[in-house]
This record gives sequence, C-alpha cells and structure tokens, in this order.
Amino acid sequence: MQEKRFSAQDIRYLQLLRKQYRTIQEASAEVAHLRAVLRLPKGTEHFLSDLHGEHAAFLHILHNASGVIKRKINDLYGDILSTHERDMLSTLIYYPDEKLALLKKQGVVSLEWYRLTIYRLVEVCRVCSVKYTRTRVREAMPKGMGSLIAELLASDGTPDKEGYYREVMQSILETGQADAMIIALSQVIQTLAIDRLHIIGDIFDRGPRADLILDALENYHQVDVQWGNHDIVWMGAAALSEACIAQVIVTSVKYGNLETLEVGYGISLRPLATLAMSCYADDPCDAFLPRDNGEDLHEDEMELARMHKAAAILQFKLEGQLLARHPEYGMDERRILHRIDMKAGTVTIDGTTYPLRSCHFPTIDPNDPYALTPLEREVMDRMTLEFAHSEKLQRHVQFLYSAGGMYLRCNGNLLYHGCIPMEDDGEFSAIPVSGRESLCGRAAIDAVDLLARQGYFSTLGQKVRQDGQDFLWYLGSGPNSPLFGKAKMATFERYFISDKASHVETKNPYYEYQNDEATALRILREFDLSETGFIINGHVPVKLGQGESPIKAGGRLLVIDGGLSRAYQPVTGIAGYTLIFTSHELNLVAHQPFESTASAISSEQDIHSVQSLVKQMPRRLLIADTDDGEALRGRIDDLMALIEAYRSGVLKEARG
Repeated sequence: MQEKRFSAQDIRYLQLLRKQYRTIQEASAEVAHLRAVLRLPKGTEHFLSDLHGEHAAFLHILHNASGVIKRKINDLYGDILSTHERDMLSTLIYYPDEKLALLKKQGVVSLEWYRLTIYRLVEVCRVCSVKYTRTRVREAMPKGMGSLIAELLASDGTPDKEGYYREVMQSILETGQADAMIIALSQVIQTLAIDRLHIIGDIFDRGPRADLILDALENYHQVDVQWGNHDIVWMGAAALSEACIAQVIVTSVKYGNLETLEVGYGISLRPLATLAMSCYADDPCDAFLPRDNGEDLHEDEMELARMHKAAAILQFKLEGQLLARHPEYGMDERRILHRIDMKAGTVTIDGTTYPLRSCHFPTIDPNDPYALTPLEREVMDRMTLEFAHSEKLQRHVQFLYSAGGMYLRCNGNLLYHGCIPMEDDGEFSAIPVSGRESLCGRAAIDAVDLLARQGYFSTLGQKVRQDGQDFLWYLGSGPNSPLFGKAKMATFERYFISDKASHVETKNPYYEYQNDEATALRILREFDLSETGFIINGHVPVKLGQGESPIKAGGRLLVIDGGLSRAYQPVTGIAGYTLIFTSHELNLVAHQPFESTASAISSEQDIHSVQSLVKQMPRRLLIADTDDGEALRGRIDDLMALIEAYRSGVLKEARG
C-alpha cells in the first residue's frame, strides 16, 4: 500500500488532534467508539411552531414530548396498570415537584408507594435510554443523583445482584432521598425522550409570557430556532431599532398583554402612559381598545387604548422615517401620514381616497408629519434605554442569535418559518438586501441572515449598524420578507379606515404554490437537499375546521402552525400541531386545547392528541443516516489519518 503523503496544513491539524489522542491506542479506541455510535438508532426530533407566548401549553407539550412519554408508559404498563395509575405516573413525570406535593396532601404517598414509583420510573427511564451511549445518558443525569440512577438503570434482574439493588433502594428511602430521586428520574426521562427540539418560529406575540418559553429553551439540552416574523421584531427592538421598539409596544398594548414586557423583562411603560394622558386624554380611541387574548385585561381599558394610539402614531412616524432612508425597499406607499388631508378628513392610499374614522392627530404636524414632538422624542429615548438595559431581554435575544437562523437543513429536511418569496410565475423573488446585488432563493436567505446579525452585533459604525437594524424591521413586515410573506401590513388601515377592502393583506405567491409538489421539490434542490426530504413550515395557521390539511405538496411540505395561540383556535379548530421524527417514522400530532397547568396536575388531564403517520421509514434509521453521522465519519477519517501519521513516523506518539 502506498504511504499516505501529508501536506503542511494536514500536519498542523494533526498536531492539534494529537493533544487529545496522544497514542495509537487512544486514537484507535476512539475510532472503535465512534463506529459503534454510528450503529445506534437515530434520536427523536420534536418540532413545534408559532408558540405566540402561550407558555403554559408550550411547557406542557415540552414536558410530555407530544405524547411520546405517555406512549412509552402505555407500552410498558398498558396490561399491568389501570388508566388512572398510568395517568398519575405520566403527570408525575411532567410535573414532579408539584404532583408530589399534591399526592402527599392527598395521603397517597407511603414507603411502598415510593418503592413502586421509583421502580416504575427506572423502567421508563431505561426504555428512553436505549438509543443512547452510557456517556450521553450519564450527561442527562443531575450531579447529585447521577451515580444512584446509573446503578438502578444497570439493574438487569439477575439473582446475583438482587440484594445489592434492594439495598440501594432501601438506602434511598431511609435517607429521605425518595423525593429527590423521583424528581431526578422524571427530569432524565424528559431529557432522553427527545434528542433534539426544533422551534419553527414565532415564540413572541400576543400570548402572556414569551419570556418563560425562552427561559425553558435556554436550558434545553439541544435546541434550534428558526426565526419568525414576531421574533425578528423583538430582536430588532433589543438591537434598539426605534421602529421595532414601537411595534413591540403596539402589539403588547393591543392585546392587553403587558406581562412579557413589564414582568418578564422589567420594561416600564410609564413614559408611554404619560404621553398618552397628555395627548389623548379626551380621545375616545375607539379603534384602539385592547383585544381579549384570553387573559384578564388591564384594569383600565381606556388607559391602554390611549397608550395603544400613542404607540401606534409613534410607530407610523418612525416607520416613515425608516422607509425614507431605504427607497430600495419599494415601500414608499406605506409612508401614509403625509397622505392625510386633515381638513377633508381623508387619506389617499394606493391611489384611492378613503374617509378616516377619526382625524384626531394632535402630535402630527401636517408640514412635517414624520417628526416626533419633543415629548414623543423624550418617550422614545426613555423606552430605548429600557430595552437596552433589560438584561433578560438582551440575554434571550443573544440566545435567539446563537441557537437560531433564517432556516435550517437538518437530517435531510428543510426548516423555515415563513416562505421563500416568489413571483406570480413561481420564480424566486429578489430580496432587497442592502448593499448587495439582487439576490433570490437560498443566496438571498443566506444574505438576509447575515444582515439580521449585522443589526445587533456590527461594530463597523453607526450607519452599518442602523442598516442592519432597519432591515430587522423590514423582515417583520416587508413585502418580500421571507418571514412576513404578505404585500403589506395594513395596520393603519385597520385603525382608521372603515372600508375593509383596504385591510386586505395579499399573501406572497409562495402560498399559491404551497400545494404544488414540483415547487416543493425545487425548493429542496435550491437548498441542496434530496427530493426525499420534507419542508417543515410554520407561520400561517392551518384551518382544519375549513377543510385545510397540514400536509401539502404531495406530502413534501408540512405546515405545523395549527393554532397553539388561543386567538387562532376558533379559526383552526385545534390547538396546534407538532411533529415527531423517530428512527421508525415521521408523525404529525394534532393537539386539542390545553386547559391549565393546575388542571393537568390535579386532575391528570393531559392534552388530547391525535397522531397521524406521515411517513414510515423503510428501515430503522441509525445515527449513521443523520447529519451527526456524517460529522462522525469525518471525525473517524481524521483519527485514521492521525493513526497513519503515528505509524509512518510523521508524528511521534506521546510518552508516559
């Protein structure tokens, strides 16, 4: 066999690798380990989309892994335990602290109950752990209980060690560690039930506590996020885009949801309330009364309505300034304030003149309609400081940047929130990426991702940073934004014009082609993916009650926005879709509305879910079939090169 020749660059890399594997024996052992890992089953992937701040429903779906844990319990104990006992065990795994406290109060807990429950949890944990290496399972265990859990999982029922394991259990009970063991086992089961979590956009919006969702995601063992249009506006606000800050505030007061801002992120809206009282105290603000999002509204609806109008006018002014800076966006028609005829009480939009529902604009100067008044300027300066100094918001947005992006190619599938912008003829549209030639398709989406990061991270001067911040706003509501997917956001029209024809927001032609298999296959090819893959999409709720299907394009495209947000449920007819991709199959799960966490704990009421098979795999998928498998094969090749370098004398093994 011809001796392998190493380039200088090869040798520099292998010298770095030698620090980790100092001998042929160490490198060979790692090769054997990695080759064995390739033969393990593929881990389970969990896909969720359009959470819209609905933290309670999201956390429950996260805890129950879209029914994966319940199915494992049913497989183990379907013929042994009653339905009530299985439900109790499931709820204990989902909410171990709270359920334990309740069961103690009810007098259910005893030494024998502890013994049986721990044994059952160990069995469930063992079933969840079979896909993983011992190292991975150990990493999932909490430090304090890791050794004991490892011992219990190693129990195989052999008579020789029966006394040993019995004594382990007795010691747990006698030392008062049963509660800690149950909590630890439940957490390990939740971790091992799902290998990787995918969030297909829109964590933020009208729901009560998006910040609690992000708290959970930050601490999840393996997660990625594809940005949604609502997320990108919050990211722009954290980057200190004034237009995005105004839009975030408008959405919050519009739905009477101040908790995320004020409680979650510690951002006070008092400056806005002062502006509202000063300028709109006598304004009925009929079009600005907060919408009921399922939560209790603010104690003073009129105060919220005035704040809503004050923030909306700020938004229109700031957006007008932004669009004047960027004619390349092609959105001059969305600069509306200078098109208002104050005397006639009309506004002209897209060549049509409409009567206004209200013409009370005390802060708009007809001669300079986009200029902020001194009080508005003071309010925006103070609000910008609030967003800048919210440590938790900044941390969450940094997480979205580090764990997220515009799209993800994962295990042969393409994940994105909104759309790939298209023309009427189905060709990919150009996206106005500042400072770049006209880009379409994947090249455009890649450039968009970079520009979105520029808005938050750039240190190349205020102009470069502001261009990125402005583009974050465009991504939230621009006509060719891959996250927005509509010709316009008719916010002004809905507030001030009665004619509903002006409210229409025409969808991008992508949505006309969404059910076309040839288009889906072309998109997969555009992103260098096999035509056997799937596009996993969110953004537009599937109206199941009106006969729509989440499975489109001949089965190649799956829309998993089924209405987790309660505001959409009357239209969708369900309360959200999730997707489960195991080593055996791809399943779409339709969920019914979630009542409450308290009900789930006290009455053991799980979300009722219906699973539909999307694809049965021709054989069980292994890690070798995944992106991780491809990376492992590359690692094996590197180690084999290191072994060859040792054997040929190019590098010397470490001594001692």
